[in-house]
Amino acid sequence: MSQLLPGFIQKLYRSVWREWLIFHLGDERYKFMFDKPPANEWVVIDCETTGLNIAKDQVISIGAVKIVGNKIMTSERLEILVKPDKEVSAESVKIHRLRELDVANGLDPEIAVAKLMQFIGSRPIVGYYLEFDLGMLHKVIWPMLGQGLPQEKIEVSEMYYEYKNSKLPPNQRGQMIDLRFDTLMKDLGLPTRDAHDAMNDAVMTGMAFIKLRELLRK
Repeated sequence: MSQLLPGFIQKLYRSVWREWLIFHLGDERYKFMFDKPPANEWVVIDCETTGLNIAKDQVISIGAVKIVGNKIMTSERLEILVKPDKEVSAESVKIHRLRELDVANGLDPEIAVAKLMQFIGSRPIVGYYLEFDLGMLHKVIWPMLGQGLPQEKIEVSEMYYEYKNSKLPPNQRGQMIDLRFDTLMKDLGLPTRDAHDAMNDAVMTGMAFIKLRELLRK
């Protein structure tokens, strides 16, 4: 009985915390995000931004795609251009090739994240350096909901680290591992796409997620 108690307490805590979040949700239309997620389904997201400063920069493009089982459902994807209220830096244009002209007719940020939340539903969210993308998105979501996205979060770079670390001799584990995206993709034997945009990055991240799930199960 004593061995089961910690697990029971954790489950009870998660249940109470979930109910607290639902009670304090700023917009009841998004209660569906707390539903039980569909089995073996995930949503991979990626954002392009005006820069890398979470406090000052803004999202200008969102790409999201569903994964069901071990398949990327490219027919079930979401691509959104978002209109920022600040300039798109020249440095960021070199990366994602989105100019101010390209995003001038984009959606307002609140409409864009509303569409994203509807698309994600209650599915776990997958990403590469997801903390940055969520940090950018939460700047818009928090004023709407009074909280961030509640879904489970899965970080692909952490999965890769776990996989690489498990292959090392015990006395070498815990050392620095190259987590750069190009390195990760090459090491996993996965193709990369030259075009650097939110949807391409989401699809590539999805490929890495599927491959790493397979490798970590072995």
